[in-house]
Amino acid sequence: MTQGEKAAIIKELREEGYQLKHFLKAMHMAKSTYYFKISKKDVVVERNQKLLEEIKSIFDLHKRRYGVRRVYQELKNRGYKVNHKRVQRLMHEAGLAGKRPKEKYHSYKGEVGKIADNIINRDFSTTAHLQKWTTDVSQFNFSWGKCYISPVLDMNTNEIISYDLSMSPNLEQIERMLNRAFEKFPSVEGLIFPSDQGWQYQHAYYRKTLQEHGIIQSMSRKGNCYDNCIMETFFGRLKNEMYYGYEKAYSSFEEFSKAVEEYINYYNNKRIQAKTKWMPPVQYRIASMCSA
Repeated sequence: MTQGEKAAIIKELREEGYQLKHFLKAMHMAKSTYYFKISKKDVVVERNQKLLEEIKSIFDLHKRRYGVRRVYQELKNRGYKVNHKRVQRLMHEAGLAGKRPKEKYHSYKGEVGKIADNIINRDFSTTAHLQKWTTDVSQFNFSWGKCYISPVLDMNTNEIISYDLSMSPNLEQIERMLNRAFEKFPSVEGLIFPSDQGWQYQHAYYRKTLQEHGIIQSMSRKGNCYDNCIMETFFGRLKNEMYYGYEKAYSSFEEFSKAVEEYINYYNNKRIQAKTKWMPPVQYRIASMCSA
């Protein structure tokens, strides 16, 4: 047993009314050692309590979505100098566990075609934003029906450039998504835009629209989710953090639509990521443009 542990036991027993001198004699501990250990332990407890309050603040601010790694990085962003193992221990003791991803959404749509080559071929590397985008469609199931989200994601910043949420995965959804993307970034000539072989991306309208904006279309192999793992990762995060376990909280399409809008705003402007040097995507894009 360490001196610190002995001092803690003595302090606890003293609070029940027993005299200090008898315990010091039984534990073979000097009075000066006892008071030194107790004062040191109290300081550590106080420091841990203040840190835990900050951890809880971060955890609640991000709606219990952050695990140890992101809480630790957010503490660093706030100026704290702390070991990640300490953060892990405090979160474990307080029962603060971030949401773990469930299995990713895998899909294949449309007929096998030769509309565009697989130019990307799993090369997701970029040096700046507006070099490579990606897109896909994912489905949500509710008691009141199904709805579908179709986003555009920048591979450099992980920013959701635009998206459309619809009760039907039709061509109008893709049209709205593209229009919003080009309103935000009108000049995208030379950008590479991969997708799966879904019917939406084989459609003449989609192909023509990309050509008109000088975009190079790329299509993955049939049913190979790894060719679009960046978008699959986003879908996993989205569903894990605001859909799985919350299905009954959304009583209508309108209510869910509002929640998705709030989440994507949070994802783009608040949620830190390792890929973006622990900055939110929009902040990373702006910082990259300033340093270029």
